[in-house]
Amino acid sequence: MTVAVLGPGAVGGVLAVGLMRAEVRVVCIARPDTARLIASRGLSLRHGQATETVRPEATPELREPVELLLVTVKASALEDALGRVQAPAETVIPLLNGIEHMDTIRSGLPESRVVAASVGLIEACLERPGTIVQTTPAVVLTLATEAEARTAELLGRSGAEVRVNGSEAQVLWEKLARQAPVAAATALTQRPVGELRSDPDWRRRLHEAVVETCAVAAREGVSLTPEAQWEIIDAMPPRLTSSTARDVAAGRPSELDAITGAAVRAGRRVGLPMPTLERLLAEAEDACRALSH
Repeated sequence: MTVAVLGPGAVGGVLAVGLMRAEVRVVCIARPDTARLIASRGLSLRHGQATETVRPEATPELREPVELLLVTVKASALEDALGRVQAPAETVIPLLNGIEHMDTIRSGLPESRVVAASVGLIEACLERPGTIVQTTPAVVLTLATEAEARTAELLGRSGAEVRVNGSEAQVLWEKLARQAPVAAATALTQRPVGELRSDPDWRRRLHEAVVETCAVAAREGVSLTPEAQWEIIDAMPPRLTSSTARDVAAGRPSELDAITGAAVRAGRRVGLPMPTLERLLAEAEDACRALSH
């Protein structure tokens, strides 16, 4: 089987290296300069003191049918990236943050079966094109129950723990309910999760926002409790931050709107006010604008 990785950045790169290690054929689809670099130098993953380099195929456009396509670009690059998929993929697994990307991908790849998924327990960053640094030990992928067993088995060869559990809405909201507040708070403050949850004022604000997101999820048919979400937040490594915060600090386009903005829009859609999360979003957006000037 062949796995194509659309956007071999942090998450996509970690999975590509793991699949190559298991002798799965991997084709990386990237911007022309990045594709040339990966083709000539390979894809490197640094994890602790070890660095592993593999040499997947790399191309600016997918021009051959594949069994599985992993979409691992950032939300801001999604539409441009989908334009580089010129051949059908039997199954598409998007590993983007938020909830709104599913419709975009289904519209852009109408011939493919798109299965909701989320990625957790990973902190990885793209040090430079072709070089990924992973600072957490595990990768956990959760797929919606419509995923075929062979898809889960194939992804498991990457070394990730793969869980098949829940409807599309459940898979996406289970992560978004805590990620929307945490992404905004870390982007705004540039402080790690451990500091925020130890700060009484920030803990209160985050808790209020999680209560709001869980209420919206319930209107979407997904039963979540703030207590369960806080168990996960409290278990996060204290120095953990978010990709949103790192992008904001570096002046790159962030996923703040795709994550926190999507949760706020969902609240408006179902008629539930989200005053704490809306304020966090507004403050984080102001901080982004200040950094860009």
